[in-house]
Amino acid sequence: MKNLATITVICLLITMMGCQTIPKDAFVLKESMLAERNKQSRLFETEDEVALLSAGIGVLQDMGFAIDATEKKVGLISASKMADATEAGQVVLSVFLSLLSGGDVPFDDEQKIRVSLITIPSQKGGYIARITFQRIIWDTAGRINRVETIKDDQVYIDFFDKLAKSVFLEAHKI
Repeated sequence: MKNLATITVICLLITMMGCQTIPKDAFVLKESMLAERNKQSRLFETEDEVALLSAGIGVLQDMGFAIDATEKKVGLISASKMADATEAGQVVLSVFLSLLSGGDVPFDDEQKIRVSLITIPSQKGGYIARITFQRIIWDTAGRINRVETIKDDQVYIDFFDKLAKSVFLEAHKI
């Protein structure tokens, strides 16, 4: 009898889950997502994907990143670097709150910046390079405080400017 009740409950749960519907706009990209993707992507009019990836590696290394992995067959580079995440305002606030509470109040200490660069063949010819920058921030207590995608437009503009120059130099053997 117990097995019958368990089976009945499971069947009811499965039936109720089947009644859920997917919203009509679930797979529609929002304007903000499209804008973000456009900021992270550039078309390079080159037929040499390996040269584009090599230029990307060079630029990332020039920016202080260590290359973690490369996969030329799928057009992927991942890199990372550690950096200071301390902000003066947080330190001052932490000291003030520590004095009031009598205990330590942690603040942002260090961050790991991770980069993923992929290349995708374009239907118009050439390759689209897409890069994303993310960071993991630890506080002074050693806990992860937050994980976020870096959205600063200037970071992406600077990277693509350097990549375009590097691709040009490699293409002309300069």
